[in-house]
Formats: sequence, C-alpha cells, structure tokens
Amino acid sequence: MPDSYGPPPKRVTFTFEDAGSGQWRTEIDIVAPNDSVRHSAVQYRRDGKMAPAEGDTNEADSAAFNSPAPNVLVMGLAKNKVLGAVRVYTISADGKEMTESATNVDTTGAPFVRNFHFRRIR
Repeated sequence: MPDSYGPPPKRVTFTFEDAGSGQWRTEIDIVAPNDSVRHSAVQYRRDGKMAPAEGDTNEADSAAFNSPAPNVLVMGLAKNKVLGAVRVYTISADGKEMTESATNVDTTGAPFVRNFHFRRIR
C-alpha cells in the first residue's frame, strides 16, 4: 500500500454469505496494528444496484455489486452519492485464494490500481 495509507492492518477478513432470496451479505473486518477493529457489512443483490452499508462507513456508505463470471465480483463503493472506489474480487480455481484489485485516485487526482491477496481461512 502507499505510505500515505499509514501502517498496514494486522488482518483483513472478508465473509461472503448467501442470504437467501437472491441476496448476498458481505462482512469485512479490518484489524489495525493496535487491535482495534473496523467492521462493515452490506446485503445486496448482484444486479448492479445500490445497497446501503452498515457499521463503519468511513470509506463508503453504499455499494453496488455485479458478478460477470462465477469467480468474479465487481463492487462499486460510494460515499455521499459520489463514487469512491471500484473493487474487483477474483477467486482462484481451487477456491483457496482471492485477489482484490482496487482502483481509486490519489491526492493529486491521479488514478491508481492496487492488488491485495487473501487466503481462505476456516
């Protein structure tokens, strides 16, 4: 991550659950170096339409999701009705790893993309 983001988190956990009736729920827990936890969640349909965020909304207060392929999830994040970031999650063929590609703009307005790699935990 860029130095301007500060120290990296100790741990980031994503939970993706089938909530039934065509809806999904994603929960994200970010554990900081001091062990504080930022928890956010959103329940949505993968139809590209807005769903409100719950919990920590510092980065986004709503999101929209689409799944163009079985192992790909695209998420658009907004704060105060302004697009904040786009994330693309790709699951490996064996289902054990996930890559998050996140795009945003830096303080000068220049776009960037960063990648994070996650391993499945049980």
